[in-house]
Amino acid sequence: MIIDFNDIPETRILGFKGGEGELRTHNYVDDNIKIMKSVLTPGASSGDHPHEVNCEVIYILKGVMTFYYDGEKEWAEAGQVHYCPKGHKHHFVNETTENVEYLAIVPELR
Repeated sequence: MIIDFNDIPETRILGFKGGEGELRTHNYVDDNIKIMKSVLTPGASSGDHPHEVNCEVIYILKGVMTFYYDGEKEWAEAGQVHYCPKGHKHHFVNETTENVEYLAIVPELR
């Protein structure tokens, strides 16, 4: 199966999960998984949120993103992955002056 994000309409979200600024995203969602190709604009962030029933993998395509994972600050840049396992919490921030592009995958664990 091929997922072409060019065929999926863009959604613009202000204050994603209680965060700040704008997130632009193309989302593929079915009963088993969410796959999101997104852009986080400069100064934007997600709100802090737990992964109680699933995990999240975020692969940075372009730029540098700051993550707060279980309260610890870390950075991921293009070519690196941030992983938030089930039972943990995180949020992310674009502290740069450039857009950050990333691919996020959230499987629906059973």
